[in-house]
Amino acid sequence: MHVLFASVPVANLGTAIGWYERLFGRAADIIPNEHEVMWCVAENSWLYVIQDPERAGKTVVTISVGDLAQFVAALNDRGIDAGPIEAVGEAGLKSNVEDADGNLISLIQVTAAS
Repeated sequence: MHVLFASVPVANLGTAIGWYERLFGRAADIIPNEHEVMWCVAENSWLYVIQDPERAGKTVVTISVGDLAQFVAALNDRGIDAGPIEAVGEAGLKSNVEDADGNLISLIQVTAAS
């Protein structure tokens, strides 16, 4: 596998862009056209937000971060209220956020040895 693209369909791209800018703490990396924007979330891994009202709100995406507590605190500072940080068995920690359309973004921190 060379590149991963994960899409998040939204009803209104203009509204969604501001929320995802707060999620990532920065503007989109690429705006390929008037219907989608893209953020590089890791080497060769991209999340693109696409205007697609029929599919909006039906996506689950999981993003792994190095320090979940720090990431959640930064989200709170940027106006995004993340759910509680919960243990996922012995594998790690998890917190969820939802965009305005109800798309679920799960944030995880892997703590178990590989």
